Amino acid sequence: MTTTTAPAGAAPARKPFYSSFGFQVLAAMVLGLALGWVARNIGPDAAGQPNWLATALATIGSIFVQLLQALVPPLIFTAIVASISNLRQLSNAAALVWQTLLWFAITAFVAVLIGIALGLLIQPGLHAGVTESSARAPAYVGSWLDFLKGLVPANMFGLQATTRVDGGAATTRLGFNVLQLLVISIVVGVAALKVGDKATPFLALNESFLAIVRKVLWWVIRLTPIGTVGLLGNAVAQYGWQTLQQLSWYAIAIYIGLAIVLLVVYPALLLLHGLSPMRFFAGAWPAIQLGFVSRSSIGTLPVTEAVTEKSLGVPREYAAFAVPLGATTKMDGCAAIYPAISAIFVAQFYGVPLGIQEYVLIAFVSVIGSAATAGLTGATVMLTLTLSTLGLPLAGVGLLLAIDPILDMGRTAVNVAGQALIPTIVAKRRGLLDQAQYDRAGDIEVIDGAAKAA
Repeated sequence: MTTTTAPAGAAPARKPFYSSFGFQVLAAMVLGLALGWVARNIGPDAAGQPNWLATALATIGSIFVQLLQALVPPLIFTAIVASISNLRQLSNAAALVWQTLLWFAITAFVAVLIGIALGLLIQPGLHAGVTESSARAPAYVGSWLDFLKGLVPANMFGLQATTRVDGGAATTRLGFNVLQLLVISIVVGVAALKVGDKATPFLALNESFLAIVRKVLWWVIRLTPIGTVGLLGNAVAQYGWQTLQQLSWYAIAIYIGLAIVLLVVYPALLLLHGLSPMRFFAGAWPAIQLGFVSRSSIGTLPVTEAVTEKSLGVPREYAAFAVPLGATTKMDGCAAIYPAISAIFVAQFYGVPLGIQEYVLIAFVSVIGSAATAGLTGATVMLTLTLSTLGLPLAGVGLLLAIDPILDMGRTAVNVAGQALIPTIVAKRRGLLDQAQYDRAGDIEVIDGAAKAA
């Protein structure tokens, strides 16, 4: 039997375009929008309940998100512990950590300034089509006390219980506090380094467990096209265009802000460091795309780490630390643009004047309080933290919740882009970036390649 091998240096044969992960997700987005429109036009059934198509879309989307969420706790723990142990292989690890945190803060500050400027320019609170009767206090409210308490683990696993009373029946659910889990992981990782040789078996076991978790997560990620149909279809079926039109100026302000950060600020930072923005977006696109669909920075974490390392040329030892940290604390969309514009919207809607000190507080909360987004329940808690700090009515949050899933897609995409950007910039500044690999970004099918390697 004879075998034919490609000449050395020859480019591998390209797969058909329809077999690529990116094309499958884009096709799923179109299908999801179409099915959502059909489901909304069918309307509720005779009993006033969602029709079969709307129910199917909601179920598919919910199952996909649940699968991602189920893998978050073991992924965070194993990834952070492994990344801390890998940092010892790098020189000047402390300088890398501080530069990473500094650039997290710098980009968050720029993003919140853009949000404030757009809120003042567009004045979305004065053009809202909703009435005050739509306002209601949110179920979860963020506060600085909650944030500080959230830093201290209540138990070794970061578990917390929440009880909800609905129709006289109480339902209790267990969940993981991501911020507490992050603290636990960092402490365990540092302790393992201090223990020395005795911790070698534990670190080896952690590496093996991380490889298994990543393998399972890649299987889930391959289901993204199916999950996309459900998530987008459900969003269209549930909210439609009417709700979006009522808050159109607010949504426009948010998305303009996100676009400026993603397409102006980030490229400017890349150019300042001698890096091609086109190559960055070509390499980071799989993660940005998945973040938009899944609305989960943590769920997108393995893809973000893969593109940062394999496409953008960031050393594995550093990417394994910076990307998981960024997935829990680096959120220019959720923690900078969104709370700034939303706080100004609420102030304008209720006729509350804001002075210089209030805008300074918005910037402070956005830069310092980003970690609260990870530790509690997401961007809504970050917004309530901002509103309570400014003394604005928390009931204003209820005005904005109707279109939050639509906004969350763009917010998460920007979050994920920033989580890949900062490690790339810091690696470039420290002379660690593989420039040749960066310049080839986008030439590798990261999803399929990483899935095979996992």
